[in-house]
Amino acid sequence: MLTLTCGSYRNGGEIPVRYAHRSVAGGENISPAFRWEDPPPLTRSFALSIVDPHPVANNWVHWFIIDIPFQERSLGEGASGTGRLPASARELLNSYNEMGYGGPAPPKGSGSHPYVATLYALDTPSLTLGKDTVLSAFLRAIEGKSIAEASMTAYHERR
Repeated sequence: MLTLTCGSYRNGGEIPVRYAHRSVAGGENISPAFRWEDPPPLTRSFALSIVDPHPVANNWVHWFIIDIPFQERSLGEGASGTGRLPASARELLNSYNEMGYGGPAPPKGSGSHPYVATLYALDTPSLTLGKDTVLSAFLRAIEGKSIAEASMTAYHERR
């Protein structure tokens, strides 16, 4: 069974401020490290999303990575925007309209927001998506191609 873990914070835990967006005091916008294990045998690539489903955020996309090669099993901390992603992997725009990772920046007073990281094992080596793909188009593109998925959730509150 496909599993996903984060090396930067724990499932169910708080996301440290260094991973928050630069618009947050102390935020360094460092992309978290992820590791996954036990993909299905027919996996040809992976895609990763981080989405904030809080009602205030309305499914705000913090990170899309597609076309991660099937042989990969991790993404290193700080890999977004640094050229340290796997060779064929592509980052898309996030809801900040920035390329790559955009850390948490929930509005003050809106409480703790969940950040759901989901890894999709796909039966295709690549997805045909433009850099400005929105969440609904991403989900349509992987429909019928996703053969397994694994998620983890961590939380952040802007104080």
